[in-house]
Amino acid sequence: MICNADEGDPGAYMDRGLLEGNPHLILEGMMIGAFAVGASKGFVYVRNEYPLAVHHTRMAIEQARNLGLLGERILGTDFSFDIRVARGGGAFVCGESTALMESLEGRVGEPRPKDVHTVERGYLDQPTVLNNVETWANVPSIILNGADWFAAKGTEHSKGTKIFALTGHVKNTGLVEVEMGTTLRELIFDIGGGAPDGKAIKAVQTGGPSGGCLPASLFDLPVDYEALTEAGSMMGSGGLVVLDESACMVEVARYFMTFLREESCGKCVPCRLGTDRMLEILTDFTEGRGRPEQLDTLRELAWTMSVGSLCALGKTAANPVLSTLRYFSDEYEAHIHHQRCPAGVCRSLVCYAINPDVCMSCGECLEVCPAQAITETASGQYEIQPALCTACGMCAETCPAQAITRI
Repeated sequence: MICNADEGDPGAYMDRGLLEGNPHLILEGMMIGAFAVGASKGFVYVRNEYPLAVHHTRMAIEQARNLGLLGERILGTDFSFDIRVARGGGAFVCGESTALMESLEGRVGEPRPKDVHTVERGYLDQPTVLNNVETWANVPSIILNGADWFAAKGTEHSKGTKIFALTGHVKNTGLVEVEMGTTLRELIFDIGGGAPDGKAIKAVQTGGPSGGCLPASLFDLPVDYEALTEAGSMMGSGGLVVLDESACMVEVARYFMTFLREESCGKCVPCRLGTDRMLEILTDFTEGRGRPEQLDTLRELAWTMSVGSLCALGKTAANPVLSTLRYFSDEYEAHIHHQRCPAGVCRSLVCYAINPDVCMSCGECLEVCPAQAITETASGQYEIQPALCTACGMCAETCPAQAITRI
């Protein structure tokens, strides 16, 4: 029995919250599962960056042993089962079940081919049951209250509740547990409180780095496995990153592809080369070198990776790209055809200018410019030298008259 607590998604900390707050619940779920299938050994595989979760889980295991709930001949029966904590090395790919088992066995965490299921031959070639933290935490309540009680919550095909990590441009960040089928609008506005500074919410990225970016027009979408997949995203671990109008969706796709490229184990060619090539093309877009034909290359790469990659990291790596292409094509067109970033995020496509009719000649912009790109004219006003400007935006933030505009 294995509990997968290798939570590597940026901004996600649902597993950490459960393991730090109530590790006994996860252990009880694993004990019930072990009794059901006749397992004698269990592991809680935790990412190394969660020291408090590791500490609390080990304490809970020791307490259970002292009470006779773990170990040999539990409660005087013939059933024996014990659990120990294994700390991951920080590799995102070890969240994949077979890569996790490779890591547990002391090898490099790389996915195995899926021709043999882990329930037949998993850890040490033994039949292995692996579930995530939330699944094991739900088991005791389902046993106590019955399957019908759990199934009464959620949608027809997605039962129960889900914990989400609500982060990004939203007032109320944190962990939120809601019924399956709750809409994105309820999560972002009713629970999250909307944007903290009054800006319009543009999109939400669901499912971690391999998830998709959904526009505000889809915020009435119910959050369940089927609806999110159909919309071009996925449930994933349960991360929800809210993005307001200041976000550039091309840069967002590039950011997540940077993460996935670095975290790819490199074992299979489609993922190893596909993520690298996709990142190269997205970087071209954000730096003003994009060409229209590269959009077709992105789509072709996405298809190749989805059908040819060994594990889910490669198969879903293109989701951020495909979803932003689908819902924010106007931003791609602006970057490619007009060499302009509408959000003003991509520095290579942004320049600043001082409006002489508004400039107060106070000199504050001159003092804060790190590139010394601002000079004083003969009339005593100031102007920006485009060749020297690094588009950091410090001058615009400092100007008391708001005379500096982004063009």
